[in-house]
Formats: sequence, C-alpha cells, structure tokens
Amino acid sequence: MSYTAADRDALKAAIASGARRVKFGAGPDSREVEYRTLDDMKRTLADIEAEISPSSRPQRSSFVAHYRD
Repeated sequence: MSYTAADRDALKAAIASGARRVKFGAGPDSREVEYRTLDDMKRTLADIEAEISPSSRPQRSSFVAHYRD
C-alpha cells in the first residue's frame, strides 16, 4: 500500500483530536480505518513516515580504527 503526505496528516490530526476513526483519501478511492488503540495509530504513523520519507530513518554508521604496534 502506498501512503501519501495527506494520509500522514489525517492520521496526525486524528491522534491530536483523540479520534480513533480516520478517513484516508477522497472520492471512490477513499477508505476509513478504525484503530483499536493509540499505540496502533502511532505504529501506523511511524510506518507511513518511514515510507514517504525514507531519509528520516536512523542512519547506521561504523567507525573503524587501526593501530600499529
């Protein structure tokens, strides 16, 4: 499933208002989801943010040191 910034904004607005039901999209492609818990909503929000802006994921880095005796 492909998420959009509008989906992210709709979910953020629902979280902020305390609603558990969120409508995504408009017209014939719209869908409505009712979440059981706030944690479910937060997990979905994290998934959406990771999909629409993959650069926001934590970057891994390594440090290599070499010492001569």
